[in-house]
Amino acid sequence: MITVSAFRWVPPFAQGQVRDLRVRWALEEAGMPYRSRLLAAGEQDTPAYRALQPFGQVPIFEEDGKVLFESGAIVLHIGERSEVLLPKDPDARARAVQWLIAALNSVEPHIQNLAVLDAFYGGEEWARLRKPGAEAFAKRRLTALSANLDDKAYLDGDSFTAGDLIMATVLRIMPELLDERLAAYLERCTSRPAFKRALDAQMGDFSQAA
Repeated sequence: MITVSAFRWVPPFAQGQVRDLRVRWALEEAGMPYRSRLLAAGEQDTPAYRALQPFGQVPIFEEDGKVLFESGAIVLHIGERSEVLLPKDPDARARAVQWLIAALNSVEPHIQNLAVLDAFYGGEEWARLRKPGAEAFAKRRLTALSANLDDKAYLDGDSFTAGDLIMATVLRIMPELLDERLAAYLERCTSRPAFKRALDAQMGDFSQAA
């Protein structure tokens, strides 16, 4: 049985955003059953957990003695067993990987930077001065993404892939930044039954810990 680590509890503003959601979603798309391993407060900093995840984050993916960390790497690993996530055609497969990496490298850092300013440093003067520039840069990346999406249903055309899965989770961080096209794209992605099951599972774990 696949096991995915997740936090037993996080503050309300982070619930539905923790990155084990990406792995849960990928597993749901692939039709692969799993169970969650819920970490108590501070457990992520124990030597035993750090031996599996050096940075003390979630998720880790465990199956038959194999352990992986980093949500993007785990989604790619799951995708190797699912044509929904990584198409069989080599060119389409490469493009799916391309978009997954673009989501993590070219888009997420700038949106996450802005979200961190708001969530943790909103009262700081330096954050107030930094925010306009950070927001402008994030919006430039989103404008470029929107232009590339154009009238396509998904990033590579008509088919949802692992690239869309990761990009959608990135766009969910600050949906208020999205233009009409990206908002509609995000709605298409998160309307998928697999996403709804994954989100319900994550929120259900938080509810049990409350």
